Amino acid sequence: MNATLNSSAVQLQVTGMTCASCVLRVEKALRKVPGVTDASVNLATERASVQAPGVALEALTAAIAKAGYEASPVIEAPAAAAAAPVRALPGWWPVALAIALSLPLAAPMLLQPFGLHAMLPAWAQWLLATPVQFVLGGRFYKAGWKAVRAGAGNMDLLVALGTSAAYGLSLWTWWRHAGHEGMPHLYFESSAVVITLVLLGKWLEERAKRQTTEALRALNALRPVRARVLREGREQEIAIEQVRVEDLVIVRPGDRVPVDGEITQGRSHLDESLLTGESLPVAKGVGERVTGGSVNGEGLLQVRTRAIGAETTLARIIRMVESAQAAKAPIQRIVDRVSAVFVPVVLGLALLTLLGWLASGAALEQALVNAVAVLVIACPCALGLATPTAIMAGTGVAARHGILIKDAEALETAHAVTLVAFDKTGTLTEGKPVLVAALPADGFSRQALLRWSAALQQGSAHPLARAVAAAWAREHQVTADAPQAPPPPPSAQQAEALPGRGVAAQIEGYQLALGSQRLAQELGALPAPGTPLADAAQRFEAEGRSVSWLVDRTDAARPRLIGLLAFGDTPKPGAAEAIARLHGQGIATTMLSGDNAGAAQAVADALGIRSVQAGVLPGDKAARVQQLRAQGQVVAMVGDGINDAPALAAAQVGIAMSSGTDVAMETAGVTLMRSDPRLVADAIDISRRTYRKIQQGLFWAFAYNVLGIPLAAFGLLSPVIAGAAMAFSSVSVVSNALLLRRWHAAEAPPAAQEAAR
Repeated sequence: MNATLNSSAVQLQVTGMTCASCVLRVEKALRKVPGVTDASVNLATERASVQAPGVALEALTAAIAKAGYEASPVIEAPAAAAAAPVRALPGWWPVALAIALSLPLAAPMLLQPFGLHAMLPAWAQWLLATPVQFVLGGRFYKAGWKAVRAGAGNMDLLVALGTSAAYGLSLWTWWRHAGHEGMPHLYFESSAVVITLVLLGKWLEERAKRQTTEALRALNALRPVRARVLREGREQEIAIEQVRVEDLVIVRPGDRVPVDGEITQGRSHLDESLLTGESLPVAKGVGERVTGGSVNGEGLLQVRTRAIGAETTLARIIRMVESAQAAKAPIQRIVDRVSAVFVPVVLGLALLTLLGWLASGAALEQALVNAVAVLVIACPCALGLATPTAIMAGTGVAARHGILIKDAEALETAHAVTLVAFDKTGTLTEGKPVLVAALPADGFSRQALLRWSAALQQGSAHPLARAVAAAWAREHQVTADAPQAPPPPPSAQQAEALPGRGVAAQIEGYQLALGSQRLAQELGALPAPGTPLADAAQRFEAEGRSVSWLVDRTDAARPRLIGLLAFGDTPKPGAAEAIARLHGQGIATTMLSGDNAGAAQAVADALGIRSVQAGVLPGDKAARVQQLRAQGQVVAMVGDGINDAPALAAAQVGIAMSSGTDVAMETAGVTLMRSDPRLVADAIDISRRTYRKIQQGLFWAFAYNVLGIPLAAFGLLSPVIAGAAMAFSSVSVVSNALLLRRWHAAEAPPAAQEAAR
């Protein structure tokens, strides 16, 4: 019985592809399967991503097999095999054997410039060249024949035709001169050396491509294999697959944390560098979250398991990196259009070369050699590798520095960003405001103001709610003399959130609302100008404080102001440098904040942000982003909360802080694993360098063919030189992309640093 795909997307590992033409053939074969809505194939990762809800898996693999390739579903490796290499490196022995057999054939050509003339007998040349041509080079015939049967062409077909022509020409010339004196010029060395160079080039190419997945292998190596858990009162070591949510896991000093969880006992420092890019160990204590894959320092920890298997942060990171590396960038569409006609055009040019030389009076031997050179040098490998290898290298280096790029389109688009819009709280500021003042109105006490405010905010995860809870706890401070917990605030009934304005509930018989100035104004409870509370609020806002108002709206006709709460927040340590670096890159910045104008402007002034839009409701943030886009800006939006999700989706590039909500991270194209705004500039810089590598790779890939094909057609390149150039083109494109692995974050320009101070 056929297995049917339960998911709308499936990943297939495809073997046998050698160039961009192969990619197109596999995509076309998959798209012809009934029920397939889309298919995308990546040459560098050798994977196909297929949108095929309800389609039998066997139908997809059969379609790929009919096109001349082999396919199998990608199955996530278990933890025990997690450290295995992502891709196996092909054996070196065929290349070494090909070199050993070809070197005697090429030696006379190499020695000729030094005045040394030594040519092997024809039978010896044939004996050396034949195993190279048909045994070691058999892969080209096999793949080329499959391409012909599928009605298409690829690199293997070009190599097979070109080398077969040189080999056949040598046999014909040897037979024609049989019985004559002297040694005819044979081309066995051309066919053998071309195959050897192509094999060497493919081996070097695979070796280089394997290095582009180094970051993914490093992440896979973080997956633990075993865990120590407390069960039935005793510690036992079990396979990681047997750990369950809520299990208590023991993490000894020096061990890798096996699960995502919460510390219930112990304190230690954890090395999270491979997960977040943070170079220094992070202090962790009771109640704090730990991430699977991080390394425990000096302390013994007891951790309650919160996530296992595919739901862990590490597993999600690996999926995101794999997805980004397997995705096809928009610029690849240009390459696909070229590759669709590349091989047929090359075959036509080779035929024209042959006929042109014959028409000009040249001997068949010379005409055929020049046609062979055209076939050999024209290879679409470099075209197919330029974009995916750069994307793989770019996403890999980004992951190592704590930047997760969700898809290739986000990486490509980020290079063109002209403006970055920041949320304020939790993004540019610590997001942990403290209550700096609680001023009751006439007729109310400070204790009542705090008690009711704490009641309204209990259960909320909002930073201001935490600040109120902390202030309530401080009012009933726990000391050595008074170890008891603070009394809970009164319970709230009929609680409701007022989006962008505050919260409301019934408490102790009163209908209370706590929120922004806009809310107090809507309720008609703002104090008159010149009153003590109005003056205090104005002063706090001028100092950059956030002000909330508590209102009794039991009598809707006569609302009563109970008092105001003033909160203070501080910019993150790297926020000023982040803004300075963006300005140094020629990128404008703006802040979209729901806070009052005074609080937003104070933070903007401290960080060097010149444009501020304050009092922006969550629903309006997306509209503001759309307005900026309508002005011709390429906008990146940076946020961390649920209310930022629409704006993240509206921007060309959404960047979410991992300290924020899952909704924000799922919406964004880029996730920062550290809550550090400097990573925004890093992400854009990596995108720019990656895009530059894509451009360079495509330029050289086109240049090799634009220059090489005419030179070969006019007889200025021998098949051997053409083969070397073809092999070098792929290796050079991949090697150039690998230079991205050396990327390091740049410092802000001196002038920008001074402005940030």
